[in-house]
Formats: sequence, structure tokens, C-alpha cells
Amino acid sequence: MEPALAQLRQRLAEIDDLSRAQSVLWWDHDVWMPSRGGASRATQLATLEGLVHGKQIDPRIGELVDELAPYAADLPPDHLDACLIRVARRNWERATRVPVELAAELAQTEAEAHQAWVEARENDDFAAFRPWLERMLELRVRWAGHVGPDEPPYEVLLDEFEEGLRSEDVRAIFTVLQPELTALVAEHADDDADDVLRGPFAIDVQDRLSRELVEAFGGRWDAFRLDLTVHPFQVTFGQDDIRLTTRYAEDDLNSLFTAMHECGHGLYEWGSSPELDRTPLAGCWSSTLHESQSRLWENVVGRSLPFWRWFHPRVQRAFPDRLGDVSLDELHRAVNRTQRSFVRVDADETSYGLHIILRFELETALVSGELAVKDLPEAWNARFEELLGLEVPNDRLGVLQDSHWSSGSFGYFPTYLLGSVLSVQIAERAREAIPDLDEQFERGEFSELHAWLRENLYSLGSRLTPEDTIERIAGGPIDPQPYLRYLAEKLDAVAAA
Repeated sequence: MEPALAQLRQRLAEIDDLSRAQSVLWWDHDVWMPSRGGASRATQLATLEGLVHGKQIDPRIGELVDELAPYAADLPPDHLDACLIRVARRNWERATRVPVELAAELAQTEAEAHQAWVEARENDDFAAFRPWLERMLELRVRWAGHVGPDEPPYEVLLDEFEEGLRSEDVRAIFTVLQPELTALVAEHADDDADDVLRGPFAIDVQDRLSRELVEAFGGRWDAFRLDLTVHPFQVTFGQDDIRLTTRYAEDDLNSLFTAMHECGHGLYEWGSSPELDRTPLAGCWSSTLHESQSRLWENVVGRSLPFWRWFHPRVQRAFPDRLGDVSLDELHRAVNRTQRSFVRVDADETSYGLHIILRFELETALVSGELAVKDLPEAWNARFEELLGLEVPNDRLGVLQDSHWSSGSFGYFPTYLLGSVLSVQIAERAREAIPDLDEQFERGEFSELHAWLRENLYSLGSRLTPEDTIERIAGGPIDPQPYLRYLAEKLDAVAAA
């Protein structure tokens, strides 16, 4: 079996290398590339996608996993080789169903559609973006038809981001969450309160504080970068090459939470066991688990009172004119205040889930054909007002605010809320193992939490299925009740302070 396993590993390593190189081009496309470079970059990405896809569907990979099947069957299911063979088979079988031409066309259209989205968002011009969204939707539905011809398209798209997850599972959880979140927002919304977090806040100081947070949580600048983009994200180019992105605005401090959020993604990728490098097991391919970590560091840690007992004097010194006289309780109340707002990435922790439920409802209707792209803004505005009680003033603050649909990422949005729910379950397990976490946070010490997560979650990469990984790290399936208790208890405490 050794020669076959070695050959499989080599082929998978080549695919991984090419995919990482492709990621570099995507990162540059979103971060540094001049706007007029979009057309040539799109063709470059299409060419490279064709090469990658050609290697992914090589018949020899199918032959190797068949040859190795008896060997894998004799191994424990969580043995590295058994996991590698299982994931290699799944990836190969899915890839072989997709024509190379379609894979390349998707890559090129994604690059072109992203540029169109950036311009449309800046100009508040949905009409200019509409044909690109229609094209991307058509391509993704066609892709789903190849991958899962006997499944509804949305189920196939959802499975791409969260293996084994079904839309009925999402709806069951969201059906519990939506009325409870709506009630919490109605009870605690403080839309007219004086916002102590209203700037101006110098951008260079925001950048310094963001970097301080990444360092405090465990990131290192010999392995991490932090750069600017329109819509923040994280991407991994290699075991020690973690790219975070953010954006700054002088009138708020949302950048600090963006830094914590993207750092959570980066720590997860960086913590993957080195033995998984250059394999499809490196990093985490479960969007729910990934989002559990961005939301854990951003919210469960970054909005907690113990954290702000440490960080409060730092932001006071950083912005003495604006925050010098703001007390700890005032600042902690401000970062946890429930306030209905238009933009998802700037939403408070409680109303955030309603933003996700909106997008899940709309994208399932788009993919099924129940909702036409031309009617999307009207549907968005109507449902947004129902869920959050606000009348959307323009498409820039409405349907154009997120980049996900421009890239065809239908099925990604629900994992944001599922990840938020799961973050609380994981945090509860961490507190059982480390009872004095709050005291550590008050001292600005986060290394023990990072180490526990690295050992118990990050190091696993994608060895296990998402379901098995969640069972291992959280002690059971995703459960909305701990999350709802966490929000209610926090909001009551903040209100009483």
C-alpha cells in the first residue's frame, strides 16, 4: 500500500500547491490589484482553475483511492491515512462530475462579478450588478446540477460549505432562533442612545490596536499579515502564511471587532497539525466550525466584561479626547448594545442573527427559482423591515452590502449564525477545562484558551466530518439554547450595570 499512498499524497500535494497559488491571485485581486487589472486577472484565474480542475479529476486519483480502500477499511476511522483516503475520494467524485469548462467559467465570472459588485456598491447601482448576479446564480445552479443531479440545487450548494448539512436542519434551528432573537431585540434595542463609540478615531491608531489584539490572541507577524480590503476576509497560503484583511472608518471602532473576527479564522488555519500540510485535510473546510472561531474570539471573548477590564484603559490611552472620560461600564454597554442597523458586519451580537436569517431565506428562494434576481431588492427591503423594523434607504445599505453572492457563495450565509450558536457551546467546554478564564482575560492573557482550542480543535484540520468534529469539541450537535441563554444573560447584565 505504501507506493499507492505515496503517489496519492504527491498528487494531492500538487493540487494543494496550485490551489494555494490560485488563492494568492484571488487575495491580490481583492486587496492590491488596480481596478483596471480585473479583466486580465479573470482570465488568469480561469486558466489556473482549468489546470487545477484537470488535476482534481485525474482518473489516476480514482484508481488510487480504490486501490487503497481495503487498507483504509482496516484502520480506525480517525486514522490520518483513513481520513485522507475518505476525503480524497469525496473530492474526486464531486470534481469529476463538473466539466473543466464550467469550472473555469465559474472562476472567471466570479472575478468579473466581484469587480462589478465593488463598483455597483460604491455607486449604489443594483441595476449594473444585476446581470452579473443572474449569471453567477445560473452558473452555480448548473454546477449543483452536475454535482448532485438528484438533489435540489440548494442542498448541493449548502453541502459544499458544510458537508452533511441539510436546509431542513438549518430551518429547524433558525425557527427556534428567530422569534427569540426578535424578542430580545425588541426588549433591549437602544437605537437612540448616545453612541460613545462614535468617532473620530484616527485610523493609524485603530490599526495599531487591531495589531495588538491579533498579537494578544496568539497571532505572530512572521506568519500573519493584516491588509485592507472592501469586504474583510481571511485566506491561508500555507502553514505559516496567514492573511487577514480589514477595513477602517474614522467614525467608529468596528475595525477592532473585524480584527478579532478575522484573527479567529487565522488562528484556526494556523493551528492545523503540520502533518496535514499539503493535503486536503489541512485547515478546516467546515464553514460552521470556522465561523464558530471567528465569532468566539470576536464576541464571546471580545465583547466580554473581563476582556474590557483589560482593554478599556488601552483604548482610553489610544483615544483620550474621545474615550478618556468613558467608564468601563459605559464602554462595555456600548460594545454590547442592541441597536437595529442596516449593515450585517457592523451589527450587534443579538440582531446579527436576523441579518443571517434574511439572507438564508432570500438565497434559498433565488436558487429554487421562487425569487427572480430583478425582484431581489424589493424582497430584501420588505423582509428586512419585517425582521428589524427599519426601512432600507438604498441598495448600498441593503442588497449590495455583501460580496458573497457575487462570488456565487450561495449556502455560506447560514453558517455564520450556526457558527455563532456553536461558539457558545465550545466556550462552555473550554470553561470546564479552564475554570479561571475570566481572570486570565482580565490580565490580557489568552494563551491558555488558544492552546486548548489548538489542541482540541484546530489541530484536527478536516480529518473528521463536521458532524464528528462538532460532537468531539462541543459534546453534542448544534443546540440554540445555550446561545440564547448567553445572549439573554449578557443583555440583562449590561442593562443592570
